[in-house]
Amino acid sequence: MTGLIVLGILLGVSTILGLYGVVLYNGFVQMKNDIDKAWSNIDLLLKQRYDELPKLLKVCEGYMQHEQRTLEAVIRARSQLSSAGSGAEQLAAQNFLSETLRSLFAVTENYPELKADAGFRQFANRISEIEDQIADRRELYNDYVNIYNIRLDQLPDLVIARLFNFTARKLWATDPAHREDVQISFSAVEKGNNERRDLPG
Repeated sequence: MTGLIVLGILLGVSTILGLYGVVLYNGFVQMKNDIDKAWSNIDLLLKQRYDELPKLLKVCEGYMQHEQRTLEAVIRARSQLSSAGSGAEQLAAQNFLSETLRSLFAVTENYPELKADAGFRQFANRISEIEDQIADRRELYNDYVNIYNIRLDQLPDLVIARLFNFTARKLWATDPAHREDVQISFSAVEKGNNERRDLPG
């Protein structure tokens, strides 16, 4: 009789542990799916930025003949994305492209005629909007990754993680000096345009 009771207790405990393990496993699967979905949303924006760059550079080349080094840096950064692998290499390539874009937009401050160009304004604004969206989605992606990675090192999650080979994901970190979004100001140009409109014909 005592043996049956002990056996029943062991079966009950085993069932509870098994169900708990299933819950933990499903939790890791859900977190991985959340991370993958967050990255897919970012990837769509990265592709849009990639496609918009040639249009922006074509306009810039017409005004910035003396800034070939800056333009070539952006072109080189864009081409590196094509050969970049996945994971850390891809993230580094994306960060490098953002950095070169930031340098390009900083240099355009010295070219008021370029900033007044309708095509440049359109493409620059589009890329700035994309950068803003990338920054927002990058924050969400990093939140998901951070929670997932913490769970990997905590008991009892750690047991399930190692048993089913769940591995840590890499955060999309950026250089602290380059965390500001890529932006360009058209305020001076707009002011000048308004003044010209106010002048008598």
